[in-house]
Amino acid sequence: MSGSRSAERWLALGALVGLAAAAAGLAMRTPRAAGLPAGAVATVNGTPVRSVEYERAVGALASDRRTPLDDEDRRFVLDRLVDEELLVQRALELGLVRSDRRVRSDLVGALIDSVVADASQHEPDAAELRAFYDANRDWFAQPGRLRLRQIAVAGPPNRDDALALARASEVAERLRRGEAWDAVESALADPPVAPVPDDLLPPTKLGQYLGTSAVEAAAALAPGAISDPLRVAGGWSVLQLTQREPPSTPPLEEIEDQVRAELRRRAGDTALRRYVEELRQHAEIRVAGALP
Repeated sequence: MSGSRSAERWLALGALVGLAAAAAGLAMRTPRAAGLPAGAVATVNGTPVRSVEYERAVGALASDRRTPLDDEDRRFVLDRLVDEELLVQRALELGLVRSDRRVRSDLVGALIDSVVADASQHEPDAAELRAFYDANRDWFAQPGRLRLRQIAVAGPPNRDDALALARASEVAERLRRGEAWDAVESALADPPVAPVPDDLLPPTKLGQYLGTSAVEAAAALAPGAISDPLRVAGGWSVLQLTQREPPSTPPLEEIEDQVRAELRRRAGDTALRRYVEELRQHAEIRVAGALP
């Protein structure tokens, strides 16, 4: 628990428990037992309430207060942790871990986070980073960039689609015969829905203007080549590839943070796979011969 959200949770829980106690004519008290386990501030049906959780909760509540906490505040924190443990134990008794899909999902997610966090906290040194970078250069490679020219021909509702395709085909033929780009554009082009910037751009960015299939077709062109008419938003386009920049891998020094993050992510994935495999090896698992 941390911050104002934690404090609100305790207050809501305290109100709920208080109403229940009033209705039953009870006054709830949590006496401080002697002989508590090491590192515990209380036990609930034999289960310890850990000192570290209590201290974390006290710190969270203190961060929301302008005045120092007193003994009543600290008792309030302890009571809420006891209440929480009682509710957890009751939820387990009711089988919510197995019957409530949200509880199961939260529990599995918390365990996965714990396993992955333990592995990904390792701080790789310079040698580990270099070895990982060298072994995964393709992973860190940046895609090549393309510069394209576009002549757009509008389709419906401005023009019948068949007529638009015929007009775009004429654009491609005239450009391939060597007619000047500006002349063909002046005679046959319509304003494009999304004009392509006259700059080197990665395919993913060009896809925002032309769509994935049109960019893939343009990327297959030789420099200077003219495409066939390509379906784009609003009609058809004819493209020319004017410049290509090949893929490249930046030096480690430029992407060190990215390399470190990927190394940690993969370490977490590996740890999780090993953890689950170990659980499988020590479990009795039986499956149906034929799945429905």
